[in-house]
Amino acid sequence: MTNHINPLNNPMASNFNRRQLLKTLGAGGAALAGGTLFRPMAALAASDLAFWATGTLDVGDAWSRAADDAGLNVAFTDNGNDPGPAVARLVAGNANDLFDIGGLQGGAEKELAVQGAIVPWDMSKIPNYENVWQWAKDIPYLHHDGKQYGLPAVINADSIIYRPDKLGKVDSYGVIFDPKLKGQVAMEDAWINSAVFAAMYLKESENQKIGNPGNLTADELGLVMEFLIKHKRDGQFRTFWSGWEQGVQLVGDGEVLAMTGWEPIVYEGRKRGLQVEYAAPVEGYEGWGNNLVLLKGAVDRGLGDDAHKFANWLFDGFYGCTLGEQRGYVVPSDRNVAYAEAHASEFDPAKVKALAEHVKAKFSGKVAWQNTRPDNFQLYEEWWQKLRNA
Repeated sequence: MTNHINPLNNPMASNFNRRQLLKTLGAGGAALAGGTLFRPMAALAASDLAFWATGTLDVGDAWSRAADDAGLNVAFTDNGNDPGPAVARLVAGNANDLFDIGGLQGGAEKELAVQGAIVPWDMSKIPNYENVWQWAKDIPYLHHDGKQYGLPAVINADSIIYRPDKLGKVDSYGVIFDPKLKGQVAMEDAWINSAVFAAMYLKESENQKIGNPGNLTADELGLVMEFLIKHKRDGQFRTFWSGWEQGVQLVGDGEVLAMTGWEPIVYEGRKRGLQVEYAAPVEGYEGWGNNLVLLKGAVDRGLGDDAHKFANWLFDGFYGCTLGEQRGYVVPSDRNVAYAEAHASEFDPAKVKALAEHVKAKFSGKVAWQNTRPDNFQLYEEWWQKLRNA
């Protein structure tokens, strides 16, 4: 069963512990938390798992299949996607008291491991991992000190969402900075994406001296951020959006004609009857992985084995097929196609295979890899605050 809960955005969150939270959910009562309504669910057993991840990893009512297939009830909570607050809540806040498994943008594993907020996975307990694509297994952020702390649950490569009925074909990040579209474009309020997109544009289309757009030097970062600050002060951006729901709203309400963002927003826009496309920019894509991490609190509560069961189920095929259908994201595993072929009444094997090939094709060209903890990440934070204040 699924519960979209947001206790960490509630000013009273520090008064919640896991037992109180799950008891509230199990009671089937309604309580407001950060503007989100607690939804009724059946009483939770001790082995039920709380999954705290980026909102686009949620599959709604389909979580019930984890109960059917693996005997696990999953309570899902959106962590907002921004790694800074998520890491802080895991290390110094109460996230480890409330949640068992995290779904975080890749790069923070080392910091979380050093801080003792997460523990390594026992890969012998996740047999389905052998079907994960090798290049996904080779993502460098997954390991620290010879141990595997992250599992590449979902991968994709991001670019530009745009309205072809208004703009024609878009194939460059330059559309975001085009003065003709002043006030009609947007970027995400997160440097992990927006600084990378801007760096890619400046490097590939403006011939600026930038090495790795995902790991900028201090001078490169200054160049990129001054560029963004100037455009913000000039009124170029309608907004810097935050969170999946606001991103969908901007497109759904027709507030912007182009925005950097996540491919699932395109899917949602189409559901609302809009002509929405996802660009293949000449500058390339921003690649990313949303990785599963095992929270220390889960192990302390005796839920380590159940967390491994959940990870194994996630790579078994059903979740990958469902997430692909709903969001256009891919669990990087051959089990997805195999599952669709064995359950053709549930999923179209041709579509599942086509989506996998679509994502693989993105990674065959230019890709700047997202890194939530670049070498100068604290400087990134300082610059981003300057942008917010500009």
